[in-house]
Order: sequence, then C-alpha cells, then structure tokens
Amino acid sequence: MTDALVLSRLNKTFGGKAAVADLDLTVRSGELYALLGPNGAGKTTTLRMVAGLLAPTSGSISVFGVDALRDPAAAKAIIAWAPDEPMLYDRLNPMEYLEFVAGLWGVDGRTARARAEDLLKWLGLWEERSQRCEGFSRGMKQKTALAGALIHDPRLLMLDEPLTGLDAAMARQVKDVLQERVRQGGTVILTTHILEVAERMADRIGIIQGGRRQPGRPVPAADRTGDRFV
Repeated sequence: MTDALVLSRLNKTFGGKAAVADLDLTVRSGELYALLGPNGAGKTTTLRMVAGLLAPTSGSISVFGVDALRDPAAAKAIIAWAPDEPMLYDRLNPMEYLEFVAGLWGVDGRTARARAEDLLKWLGLWEERSQRCEGFSRGMKQKTALAGALIHDPRLLMLDEPLTGLDAAMARQVKDVLQERVRQGGTVILTTHILEVAERMADRIGIIQGGRRQPGRPVPAADRTGDRFV
C-alpha cells in the first residue's frame, strides 16, 4: 500500500534561519498521525508546505505517490488543510459555506448538498445549518471548518491544533469524528503541543523541535498495543 505522505530531507529557511531542517517523515495510509512539539517547533510550517501554501527551500513531498512539488494540482486535489484558527465567511450559514467550498473543489451541486447534509449531521451542526457563522462559538466554528475540509472527501486530512480552545465535550466530539474518519479509510495528520492529546488520539506520534525530528520513546506498555513514537 502506498504511504499517505513521505517527506524527504525537507527544509524551509526564513531569512537564513531554519524553520524546518532535513525533515524525514512517513505517514501510513489509514492512520491518525500526531506531529507533537512546542509552539514554534516547525509543525505548522511543515503542514503548510505539504498543503502547497508554502514552497520548501529544498527536499521532496510525496502524497499518495504524487510528487507535490512537480504536480501540485494533483496533490492538492487529495489534501485538505484546516488551520488552527477557523477561516469562515461569517455572513454565510454552515450549509451555504459548505456548498461554496464544494463548488471551489468542483463538486457538483447535488453531491455537495448531500455531503453537506451528512457532515452537518455527523458533526452535530444540523440544527444550526441556517444560522450565520458570525454568532458561533469557537467550537462550532472549528467543526464548521472541519466539515469544509471534508466536503470534497480528501484522502489526506491535515489539522493544525484542532482541539485548541475547545471545551471537553467539544474536544471529545472532534476526536471521535477524526477517529471515525480513519476507521472509514481516511488518513489524518494533526499537530499538537500537548502530549496527552497525541497519546489519546494518535496511532503513531512524531516529535519535532527546532524544525527537526527528535528521537522518540515508546508509550508505556500499560497504555499501548505497540510503539507509537516514531
């Protein structure tokens, strides 16, 4: 089976300072992978390069076998990226927002409507489908943005600090949705600076600090079925 994501000697330099340095990383198809590290470690920069929002200084990016630097359009078509701060159109309601995003991806109207309905019900937003996003809590905005990321059924879903600012109930719901996505055959990468979040959610965990991969340690045997730190 082709790996979902392979990064090889990936580098990004800003003004002579390395934000990401010689990063090698492999994410398997059908897993939930957590990229763990403190703020400023290079996690967001890495995902932005994978999403095609930032050009690497050097290195290679392969998404399900597609060279993302040689054929960025093909790679972007199978990727979804949700930043840590939800970016919505406040004057649209969730249904309008999802239909708009689906149109950008070329999803036909009937399919878009059906997917939007399924996603809003799945994420517990169906009752709010006609309310403008401007009045939503952060958690509701986060879930609406997640629905937008899923509307074109991407093979690889990338989320930057998806639980930041959520209360316990909302965080649990997002966690359940992501794990269900993986059970359905999707691949999810999330970043977090909280070890507990990574251990609770991920199949495997990669540690990054100062833009570099760090040696991992196994999860204690009582908490695992296999080593998840890689």
